[in-house]
Amino acid sequence: MRSPALIALALTLCGCGVAREISTKAFRNAVATGATAELRGLGYHVRGTLDCTLPPGNTLAVVRVRCTGRTVDGRPITLTGIARHADTGRPRQEFVITVAGREVLRKSCLGRGCDKITAR
Repeated sequence: MRSPALIALALTLCGCGVAREISTKAFRNAVATGATAELRGLGYHVRGTLDCTLPPGNTLAVVRVRCTGRTVDGRPITLTGIARHADTGRPRQEFVITVAGREVLRKSCLGRGCDKITAR
């Protein structure tokens, strides 16, 4: 299972300078876009966009991401994600999204069609 986000992440972690900055931004955007689609499918609408960061301490093998935002009615949204074995052809990902402190989603991928990708 190689998701576009993990490919971008691999470039982020092993790149440097401008390429690294672009790859980091692409990964954060991919996670935010996928999470927004998942939330919409569950009936939650995001105000603006989710703000995603890569906390310090990521490695090629273990990558974490954290996103925050709000629903259109003001409830806080938090996403935490981790990819283990990110430096292999079979990374194990887990994403958890909460709205107002209540878990609403726990999946190994995000976005439209992601289940088809992971089924390969």
